[in-house]
Amino acid sequence: MADYLTAAEAARRLGVKPATLYAYVSRGVLSRVRAPDGRTSLFGAEEVEQLARRGRPRRPAGVADITVESAITEITGDSLRFRGLDATRLAVSRTFEEVAELLWTGEFPSGRASGREPWRARPAALAAGRAAQAALPAGILPLERLQVIVPAMAATDPLRLQLDRPAVIAAGQNIIAGMVDCLPGDVTSAAGEPVAGRLWSRLCAGNEPGNGPGHGQGRPAPGLMRALSAALVLLADHELAASTLAARAAASVRADPYAVVGTGLGAMSGALHGGASLGAETLMAAARGPEDVPRVVAELLRRGEKVPGFGHFVYRGGDPRAILLLDLVRQVAPKSRQLAVADAVFAEVRHKSLPEPNIDFAIATLVRVAGMVRGAGEAIFAVARTAGWIAHALEAYSGPGPLRPRAVYTGRPAADEL
Repeated sequence: MADYLTAAEAARRLGVKPATLYAYVSRGVLSRVRAPDGRTSLFGAEEVEQLARRGRPRRPAGVADITVESAITEITGDSLRFRGLDATRLAVSRTFEEVAELLWTGEFPSGRASGREPWRARPAALAAGRAAQAALPAGILPLERLQVIVPAMAATDPLRLQLDRPAVIAAGQNIIAGMVDCLPGDVTSAAGEPVAGRLWSRLCAGNEPGNGPGHGQGRPAPGLMRALSAALVLLADHELAASTLAARAAASVRADPYAVVGTGLGAMSGALHGGASLGAETLMAAARGPEDVPRVVAELLRRGEKVPGFGHFVYRGGDPRAILLLDLVRQVAPKSRQLAVADAVFAEVRHKSLPEPNIDFAIATLVRVAGMVRGAGEAIFAVARTAGWIAHALEAYSGPGPLRPRAVYTGRPAADEL
């Protein structure tokens, strides 16, 4: 069988280990056949030679080779677009509800569906969600409450497996409204307001008035409310981020919308994803004032930790979402002591030639300036990104079937090579 090579010969020609050779087989890059003895693997000499000339199949370090066609979001090195429209412009011209509808349908709503009518969760869903989160210990972060609210609401919806487009959109509105309205706070506060206003009343509930505009439970400064609304739009989707990929994979096997959102909530809680804003909040809270920031940053670096909220693997020149949101906060609260702390962190990081701030740092700055509860940034992220998860679920429900990435096997060689 001169036209075939043994595994050792093929690996040597390709310059790889035998384990990598079998990884090529599992990925469909290379084919193999069995020798007459039924135990030994053989590889076509011509196919191996062609692969050797092309070079080894490679992928960027740390990035999985997964491609999904989507018409929802486009990311470039310096911009973010939803359905072809610049997200930073949408953030200052449209409500979160309008942008969610754009993500879900490709069009802005009109008439009674234009966002003037507030989204409301069904009474049974509210009762279940509130009871579930009320049973949690005191001091639980908002995101952890949301992670029990969503499945509790799901249990009250007997039609949650109805996956046609109108039903999924209705479920999305019910989920987002319920996530907000089930959080602790005055259940009558901002009842008729859009999502941003109701979320504000929950995330500022119980806080004492602070030293800047928008602190505490009272009515926020209009500019800070606009900043929160803009933040919800900016965070609504970000292509196939980890939580969205997880949510989309769940939807591809026809998990219901509540399960899709629950999957996304689990993935986004990681410190390298939606949980990053909590790290930035904690960093700023550790500083007694702007003058204390160098010490706090130095101690962080001394422990071998990264400064949270800085750098982005896509936006090398600066995260456009962060630029806009920080500008909105600065306009309304230029004399805020918490903003001064954030600016001091920014200056210290820039002095050390570290990357530019990202959306997580901007969200943490908004949370601190507004006097919101600890962990509010994660809740803002979760409520906002639910719109994107539902949009991707809608695409996946109409797709061909399961999203099934393949692994690159790098373990022990096949038994017939031992």
